[in-house]
Amino acid sequence: MILCDIGNTNATFLDEGKISRMSVEQFSAYEPKERVYFICVNDEILKKLKKNKLFVDLEPHFELDTIYQGLGVDRVAGCYAVSDGVIVDAGSAITVDIMSNSIHLGGYILPGIASMLKAYESISPRLKLPINSQIDIDALPQKTVDAISYGILKPIVTLLEKLAGSKKVYFTGGDGEFLSKFFKNAICDKMLVFRAMQKLINQKKEILK
Repeated sequence: MILCDIGNTNATFLDEGKISRMSVEQFSAYEPKERVYFICVNDEILKKLKKNKLFVDLEPHFELDTIYQGLGVDRVAGCYAVSDGVIVDAGSAITVDIMSNSIHLGGYILPGIASMLKAYESISPRLKLPINSQIDIDALPQKTVDAISYGILKPIVTLLEKLAGSKKVYFTGGDGEFLSKFFKNAICDKMLVFRAMQKLINQKKEILK
Protein backbone atom coordinates (compact mmCIF):
# COMPACT_ATOMS: atom_id res chain seq x y z
CA MET A 1 0.00 0.00 0.00
CA ILE A 2 1.30 3.45 -0.94
CA LEU A 3 0.35 6.53 1.08
CA CYS A 4 1.09 10.07 -0.08
CA ASP A 5 0.90 13.42 1.71
CA ILE A 6 0.96 16.24 -0.84
CA GLY A 7 1.78 19.73 0.36
CA ASN A 8 2.50 23.00 -1.41
CA THR A 9 6.22 22.25 -1.78
CA ASN A 10 6.72 18.48 -1.62
CA ALA A 11 4.90 15.17 -1.96
CA THR A 12 5.90 12.68 0.74
CA PHE A 13 5.39 8.95 0.21
CA LEU A 14 5.20 6.01 2.58
CA ASP A 15 5.73 2.73 0.75
CA GLU A 16 6.54 -0.53 2.55
CA GLY A 17 7.64 1.41 5.63
CA LYS A 18 10.01 3.65 3.70
CA ILE A 19 9.56 7.42 3.42
CA SER A 20 10.56 9.26 0.25
CA ARG A 21 9.94 12.74 -1.14
CA MET A 22 9.73 14.54 -4.43
CA SER A 23 9.03 18.15 -5.29
CA VAL A 24 5.52 19.15 -6.35
CA GLU A 25 6.96 19.85 -9.82
CA GLN A 26 8.29 16.29 -10.06
CA PHE A 27 5.07 14.89 -8.65
CA SER A 28 3.01 16.58 -11.36
CA ALA A 29 4.59 14.12 -13.83
CA TYR A 30 4.28 11.09 -11.52
CA GLU A 31 2.20 8.19 -12.87
CA PRO A 32 1.53 5.38 -10.36
CA LYS A 33 1.33 1.70 -11.30
CA GLU A 34 -0.80 0.81 -8.29
CA ARG A 35 -3.33 2.48 -6.02
CA VAL A 36 -2.08 5.51 -4.06
CA TYR A 37 -4.06 6.75 -1.03
CA PHE A 38 -3.44 10.45 -0.59
CA ILE A 39 -4.27 13.71 1.10
CA CYS A 40 -3.55 16.97 -0.73
CA VAL A 41 -3.62 20.68 0.14
CA ASN A 42 -2.45 21.74 -3.32
CA ASP A 43 -5.52 22.62 -5.41
CA GLU A 44 -3.75 22.44 -8.79
CA ILE A 45 -2.35 18.99 -8.07
CA LEU A 46 -5.72 17.84 -6.70
CA LYS A 47 -7.43 18.64 -10.01
CA LYS A 48 -4.96 16.40 -11.83
CA LEU A 49 -5.28 13.53 -9.34
CA LYS A 50 -9.06 13.38 -9.67
CA LYS A 51 -8.61 12.34 -13.31
CA ASN A 52 -6.69 9.17 -12.37
CA LYS A 53 -8.58 6.33 -10.66
CA LEU A 54 -5.39 4.96 -9.12
CA PHE A 55 -5.30 7.99 -6.82
CA VAL A 56 -7.70 7.65 -3.86
CA ASP A 57 -8.52 10.88 -2.02
CA LEU A 58 -8.92 10.24 1.71
CA GLU A 59 -10.12 13.73 2.61
CA PRO A 60 -13.89 13.06 2.22
CA HIS A 61 -13.66 10.11 4.62
CA PHE A 62 -12.16 11.89 7.65
CA GLU A 63 -14.56 12.71 10.46
CA LEU A 64 -13.37 15.18 13.10
CA ASP A 65 -15.43 16.74 15.88
CA THR A 66 -14.72 20.46 15.38
CA ILE A 67 -16.43 23.79 14.74
CA TYR A 68 -13.32 25.21 13.04
CA GLN A 69 -14.13 26.41 9.53
CA GLY A 70 -11.72 25.69 6.71
CA LEU A 71 -9.45 23.25 8.51
CA GLY A 72 -6.99 21.83 5.97
CA VAL A 73 -6.90 18.08 5.44
CA ASP A 74 -3.27 17.94 6.60
CA ARG A 75 -4.33 19.39 9.96
CA VAL A 76 -7.39 17.14 10.07
CA ALA A 77 -5.17 14.11 9.59
CA GLY A 78 -2.77 15.17 12.32
CA CYS A 79 -5.66 15.66 14.74
CA TYR A 80 -7.19 12.34 13.72
CA ALA A 81 -4.09 10.57 15.02
CA VAL A 82 -4.15 12.24 18.47
CA SER A 83 -7.06 12.09 20.92
CA ASP A 84 -5.48 14.40 23.49
CA GLY A 85 -2.57 16.78 22.99
CA VAL A 86 -1.19 19.61 20.88
CA ILE A 87 -0.25 18.88 17.26
CA VAL A 88 2.44 21.03 15.66
CA ASP A 89 3.15 20.60 11.95
CA ALA A 90 6.26 22.67 11.26
CA GLY A 91 6.68 22.95 7.52
CA SER A 92 6.20 25.82 5.05
CA ALA A 93 3.78 27.11 7.66
CA ILE A 94 3.62 26.14 11.33
CA THR A 95 0.15 24.91 12.23
CA VAL A 96 -0.88 24.29 15.82
CA ASP A 97 -4.03 22.40 16.85
CA ILE A 98 -5.37 21.29 20.23
CA MET A 99 -7.19 18.01 20.78
CA SER A 100 -9.02 17.13 24.00
CA ASN A 101 -10.98 13.88 24.42
CA SER A 102 -11.03 13.46 20.60
CA ILE A 103 -12.53 16.94 20.16
CA HIS A 104 -10.70 19.60 18.16
CA LEU A 105 -10.71 22.79 20.26
CA GLY A 106 -9.13 25.05 17.64
CA GLY A 107 -5.73 26.15 16.48
CA TYR A 108 -3.62 28.76 14.74
CA ILE A 109 -1.11 29.24 11.94
CA LEU A 110 2.32 30.90 11.91
CA PRO A 111 4.77 31.41 9.04
CA GLY A 112 7.34 28.64 8.81
CA ILE A 113 10.93 29.23 9.91
CA ALA A 114 12.15 29.54 6.29
CA SER A 115 9.49 32.16 5.58
CA MET A 116 10.48 34.13 8.67
CA LEU A 117 14.14 34.09 7.61
CA LYS A 118 13.14 35.42 4.17
CA ALA A 119 11.19 38.20 5.87
CA TYR A 120 14.35 39.31 7.70
CA GLU A 121 16.33 39.14 4.45
CA SER A 122 13.74 41.37 2.75
CA ILE A 123 14.35 44.03 5.41
CA SER A 124 18.12 44.15 4.85
CA PRO A 125 20.78 41.98 3.15
CA ARG A 126 22.69 42.16 6.45
CA LEU A 127 19.89 40.15 8.04
CA LYS A 128 20.33 37.26 5.61
CA LEU A 129 21.53 34.89 8.30
CA PRO A 130 20.79 31.26 9.24
CA ILE A 131 19.06 30.01 12.36
CA ASN A 132 21.45 29.25 15.21
CA SER A 133 20.27 25.75 16.10
CA GLN A 134 22.15 25.86 19.41
CA ILE A 135 20.70 29.15 20.66
CA ASP A 136 19.72 29.52 24.31
CA ILE A 137 16.33 31.24 24.18
CA ASP A 138 16.47 31.91 27.93
CA ALA A 139 19.35 34.36 27.46
CA LEU A 140 19.21 37.72 25.68
CA PRO A 141 21.19 37.64 22.40
CA GLN A 142 24.49 39.47 22.06
CA LYS A 143 24.99 39.17 18.28
CA THR A 144 22.77 39.59 15.23
CA VAL A 145 22.54 35.93 14.18
CA ASP A 146 21.30 35.08 17.66
CA ALA A 147 18.97 38.08 17.72
CA ILE A 148 17.23 36.79 14.58
CA SER A 149 17.08 33.22 15.87
CA TYR A 150 15.71 34.45 19.21
CA GLY A 151 13.16 36.68 17.45
CA ILE A 152 11.86 33.70 15.47
CA LEU A 153 11.99 30.96 18.11
CA LYS A 154 11.14 32.66 21.40
CA PRO A 155 7.60 33.72 20.36
CA ILE A 156 6.88 30.27 18.89
CA VAL A 157 8.05 28.46 22.01
CA THR A 158 6.46 30.88 24.50
CA LEU A 159 3.04 30.77 22.85
CA LEU A 160 3.15 27.00 22.51
CA GLU A 161 4.19 26.47 26.13
CA LYS A 162 1.32 28.62 27.36
CA LEU A 163 -1.15 26.87 25.09
CA ALA A 164 0.00 23.32 25.78
CA GLY A 165 0.28 23.49 29.56
CA SER A 166 0.72 19.90 30.73
CA LYS A 167 -0.48 18.35 27.46
CA LYS A 168 1.90 16.38 25.28
CA VAL A 169 3.08 18.23 22.17
CA TYR A 170 3.34 16.17 18.97
CA PHE A 171 5.76 17.58 16.41
CA THR A 172 5.83 16.66 12.74
CA GLY A 173 6.94 18.34 9.51
CA GLY A 174 10.40 19.32 8.28
CA ASP A 175 11.26 21.55 11.25
CA GLY A 176 9.37 19.47 13.80
CA GLU A 177 12.40 17.67 15.20
CA PHE A 178 14.29 20.95 15.61
CA LEU A 179 11.42 22.68 17.45
CA SER A 180 10.72 19.66 19.63
CA LYS A 181 14.03 20.05 21.46
CA PHE A 182 12.71 23.18 23.18
CA PHE A 183 9.97 21.20 24.98
CA LYS A 184 10.18 18.65 27.79
CA ASN A 185 6.82 17.06 26.92
CA ALA A 186 7.53 16.80 23.19
CA ILE A 187 7.00 13.79 20.95
CA CYS A 188 8.59 13.99 17.50
CA ASP A 189 6.54 11.84 15.14
CA LYS A 190 7.38 12.08 11.43
CA MET A 191 4.84 9.31 10.81
CA LEU A 192 1.92 11.17 12.45
CA VAL A 193 -0.04 11.96 9.28
CA PHE A 194 0.68 8.54 7.79
CA ARG A 195 -0.53 6.86 10.98
CA ALA A 196 -3.76 8.83 10.67
CA MET A 197 -4.16 7.80 7.04
CA GLN A 198 -3.55 4.13 7.90
CA LYS A 199 -6.02 4.36 10.80
CA LEU A 200 -8.67 5.79 8.49
CA ILE A 201 -8.10 3.13 5.82
CA ASN A 202 -8.42 0.38 8.44
CA GLN A 203 -11.65 1.90 9.75
CA LYS A 204 -13.15 2.44 6.29
CA LYS A 205 -12.07 -0.82 4.67
CA GLU A 206 -15.40 -1.52 3.05
CA ILE A 207 -15.62 1.93 1.49
CA LEU A 208 -12.00 2.26 0.40
CA LYS A 209 -11.29 -1.26 -0.88
